[in-house]
Amino acid sequence: MKELQELADHLINGYADRVAAVTQDLLNKGATPQTILNDGLIAGMTVVGERMRTGEMYLPEVLQSASAMHVSLKILKPHLAKDGVESRGKIMMGTVKGDMHDIGKNLVGIMLEGAGFEVIDLGLNVQPQKFVEAIQTHQPAIIGLSAMLTTTMLNMKTAIEAIAHAGLRSKVKILIGGAPVSQKFADDIGADAYARDAVKAVDKVKELIAA
Repeated sequence: MKELQELADHLINGYADRVAAVTQDLLNKGATPQTILNDGLIAGMTVVGERMRTGEMYLPEVLQSASAMHVSLKILKPHLAKDGVESRGKIMMGTVKGDMHDIGKNLVGIMLEGAGFEVIDLGLNVQPQKFVEAIQTHQPAIIGLSAMLTTTMLNMKTAIEAIAHAGLRSKVKILIGGAPVSQKFADDIGADAYARDAVKAVDKVKELIAA
């Protein structure tokens, strides 16, 4: 179906208006929302992820593609829900206490949605107790902790300790990311995985879900 390839191409190029128009046109022509998601959006974002990995695309371009995909997902979500399409897993994420940066977190969230996961975004400056309460409420498979400052990265450890103290540590996998963190830091604070960028974060989530 050539429209699905057009959708993927417009997504790769970050043309949000064209992505929205083609998404609606495909729905009008009877394409299932699952087909549009898999063969249009996920196919397009797979290319974006690979080009980001190889240095052919940079963050501003990737953000444009991610924003275009978000527009399409807003159109698709009611149809996906009506059709009872199940997500690949529930992922919760937030920027830790004291940190007001969210570009990286938001990009990870959008790319995870494009890969078929349900994403619950707790936002910025998330207190440890809020992570605990949200885990109890939403029961995610994975929780993503983000920090962009060296002064806030230790609050990842505080959040993990709060989750453990509440008796929930065995119920969720914890993935961390952000400029100042590393695999060693993830090991030191007891996280399950570390991702250096949004592409790697999607890969890590897939690995953790499959484990």
